[in-house]
Amino acid sequence: MARNSPIPVRYILVFWLFLLSAVAFLDRTNISIAGIWLRGEYHLTNQQLGRVFSAFLIGYAAFQVPGGWLAERMGPRRLLTLGVLWWGVFTILTTVVPNQISGALLLLIGVRLALGAGEAVIYPASNQFVARWFPVRERGIANGWIFAGVGAGAGLTPPLLTWIVTHQGWRSSFWFSAVVGFVVGGIWYVISRDTPDDHPSISSQERSLIREGLFLNATADDKRASVSDAHSLWPNIVRSPSVWAVTFSYFTYGWIAWIFFSWFYTYLAEVRRLDLKTSATYTMLPFIALTICCLLGGVVNDWASKRYGLRVGRCALAAVSLALTAFLLTFGSTLHNARSASLVLAASMGALYLSQSSFWSVTADIAGGHSGVVSGVMNTGCQIGGAATAWFTPVIADHYGWDAPFFVAAGLALLGAIAWSFVNPTRPLISAVDDARVHTSAS
Repeated sequence: MARNSPIPVRYILVFWLFLLSAVAFLDRTNISIAGIWLRGEYHLTNQQLGRVFSAFLIGYAAFQVPGGWLAERMGPRRLLTLGVLWWGVFTILTTVVPNQISGALLLLIGVRLALGAGEAVIYPASNQFVARWFPVRERGIANGWIFAGVGAGAGLTPPLLTWIVTHQGWRSSFWFSAVVGFVVGGIWYVISRDTPDDHPSISSQERSLIREGLFLNATADDKRASVSDAHSLWPNIVRSPSVWAVTFSYFTYGWIAWIFFSWFYTYLAEVRRLDLKTSATYTMLPFIALTICCLLGGVVNDWASKRYGLRVGRCALAAVSLALTAFLLTFGSTLHNARSASLVLAASMGALYLSQSSFWSVTADIAGGHSGVVSGVMNTGCQIGGAATAWFTPVIADHYGWDAPFFVAAGLALLGAIAWSFVNPTRPLISAVDDARVHTSAS
């Protein structure tokens, strides 16, 4: 990267986070594509396969907060590099679990659990990067780019992974994912730095713009408080309605999203009776919608925040997106035509991801220098929701039919939309705990 590059350094680096995000979801999606072959080779039921899916998310959820803590101390540069190496190794180890031993299921669960633990660092570390590198008024589009990588990794690759699986075997798709990760992670380490002050290629103008925009309407005291030590952080988190509300809403978000990540390919192939090639093509649709709507949601988020304030830009956008998701899930799951249902359900995924940048921008807004930990708390809720849906979706479908999981998801989407009425992105966590102390002493 040359000095005074026409493209700001922060946007070059956030594009590389887009690629890392794509690799992370490539590593997750390959098992959903290979699930039919994996199930046959290891003689698994759908419910046992659901436990393998859930194991990743349990490990992922359990290490969200430690991942955020490490992001603050190690910095996003080193932590993301180590993370991509870790999950690449465990992606490869998935391929060497023997299929002829009685404990194969437990070994698969253990490897996926460890893989999830390694991938847990990706978004807390990315949010720590955004909090250090992006002004408040650009965080929506920055997070939009990062999470557009989810759609690229999970949505644009099913035909490629399906081709690899059908021609080279399912293990080859795992090796492919791991090697891509090693390359992208290595380049990230070379080109990135933890802060703008550390980067050799950033211009003085860009550095000043970032510094001046990191805090919205903040005094010098507020800025010092946001980067003070974390002794009061946990009491602050526990007392914050915003943290509780955004974490619950992200739980509902994770429940909905992981129906598509874990089960949509199987749903199209075995319930809607589409052939494998057609299923792979239609499996792309939710993730294409996701990619477009992540970027669109980021733009709308920043635009509305500048024009109407953070409550509208962050909170109203998320609430409307989740309400629209609920409608599309209900409508799409009841359509009889498989292709029409696939299109409407894909649109529901797009609607859901219109809200994505709101979640991560809010945690950066209220937590500042502690955004890694606070976003880790929030993302724990998401992954618990994802693990629950990966586990319970086949159970609900077996008992009540395949419309029922989508109805449950729609109900949760409405609850997630309501939760945003309790989120206040203009109230930093440090200030919140100071206010609590004032009220306590006054009483």
